[in-house]
Amino acid sequence: MITFDESGGDQYYRELDVEISRWGDAASKNNAQYGVQPFYIPRNVFQFNVPSGPVTHLMRWESGRASFKSVKGPSVSGTTVIAQHEFTSSIPSPGRERAYLVFYIVPSEKYPIQKGSEVVIDKFEYLP
Repeated sequence: MITFDESGGDQYYRELDVEISRWGDAASKNNAQYGVQPFYIPRNVFQFNVPSGPVTHLMRWESGRASFKSVKGPSVSGTTVIAQHEFTSSIPSPGRERAYLVFYIVPSEKYPIQKGSEVVIDKFEYLP
């Protein structure tokens, strides 16, 4: 899940991300991250591990900060917090961004695709 503003190049396209991936490294202990562009600044990425099963991800973007939280279960009232993090630097100002849900697979010679993948979205809520 990302926010993206095609006209916001001066602020790294106003991109804030929740990503689930091992980025081509099946041995990685972390399979998820929260991020604020630019990703090449280490403080703009927070990596963690998401267990299998239903997970709810929340992102709150406010002036000067972006906070993320992931909980086990199919709703925000999940009691088991998997990860949470607040970014307070590199936060873009609002513009013409949109929320995108992107599903892609990154195979490699070292880690070829071995089975199918799917994402099930039970609910998406946007509260401006």
